[in-house]
Formats: sequence, structure tokens, C-alpha cells
Amino acid sequence: MISEEEGEFLVKLARNTIETYITLKEIIKVPDDLDPILNEEMGAFVTLTRNGDLRGCIGYPEPVKPLAQAVVEVAISAATGDPRFPPVTAAELKEIQVEVSVLTKPELIEVQKPSEYLEKVKVGRDGLIVEMGMYRGLLLPQVPVEWNWDVEDFLANTCMKAGLPSDCWLEEGVKMYSFQSQIFSE
Repeated sequence: MISEEEGEFLVKLARNTIETYITLKEIIKVPDDLDPILNEEMGAFVTLTRNGDLRGCIGYPEPVKPLAQAVVEVAISAATGDPRFPPVTAAELKEIQVEVSVLTKPELIEVQKPSEYLEKVKVGRDGLIVEMGMYRGLLLPQVPVEWNWDVEDFLANTCMKAGLPSDCWLEEGVKMYSFQSQIFSE
């Protein structure tokens, strides 16, 4: 678990990273004197909104980098590399809100038959990753809450995020993973 103070630090780190990269084209260095938990490998996402609308969201679902370094990297990607949006401009920086999600390691949801996903997935607690062949899609735990989805809507939209049919979660061979996250925002 990340403390509130550590979460605030990560949000400030993401903000500082984005502002420095956009205005100076420099990547900030992660401080050496971090709390040890911020150097542990964890999944992380940075979500940017502007006037309540999504403006960028990129992350590492798997724990592949030390947390603070992961936040620096995905903050830059969310601001400049989300293919759904043009890069954030310096003029927009004051209007952008920064959110950092720290993820638990994704776990395969074990089911005997796909209909069991309806009982095993909990809206508001779980984030989802769907995998089928080369297709993979992820939705953070806050997304179904924001859109007022039930479990079936959540499963369907995760499939569509992967570029798959909305009912692919009912097919054999589809893998569903769940994870939880702590969310910190400005």
C-alpha cells in the first residue's frame, strides 16, 4: 500500500515530469532519496483530463519498473504518446489534471465457464485486462464507476478496448486478469 503522502509525491512527480518535458524537452531524473516503496517494481498509469474529459492515459500494467521511474515514463507517454489525442501543449498545462494509479500485479481470473466472470469481477474494486491471441485491452477500476457500468458492461467494454467483439469474454481461450489500484489525483 502506498501512503497518501507517497501518492501526493507521485502526482507532483508526474506533473513536474510533464511540465519539464513539454516546456524544456528534458526528462527529469528520479530523486535518489526516495522512500524505499517508491523504488519497488509496480504497475502504474497516468491519466490526464482537461475540463473533465480524457486527454491521455498510458501506463505499465505489469510491475516492470521501479514505481517512481514508471510514473516518469508513463507521464510523458500520457502527455505526448496516447494515439487517441494530439500531444499536450504548453498552453494547456494549467488546464490539465493529473491522476496516478498504482496497480497491484494482475492475476488470472480462474473460471470453469465464462459466465462465472459475472460473479468474480467486482465493479469499483477490479481493473480488467482481456487477452485473446495478439489482442489485449485494459480498463482501470475507476472506468466502470465513472460510466455507471455493471459487470457485463465492464467485461464488454474491456473486450472492445482490445479491438475484440464485445462478447468475446464468453469465448473459450480468452484470458481475463484482474488487478486493483490506488488512485491519487490533484
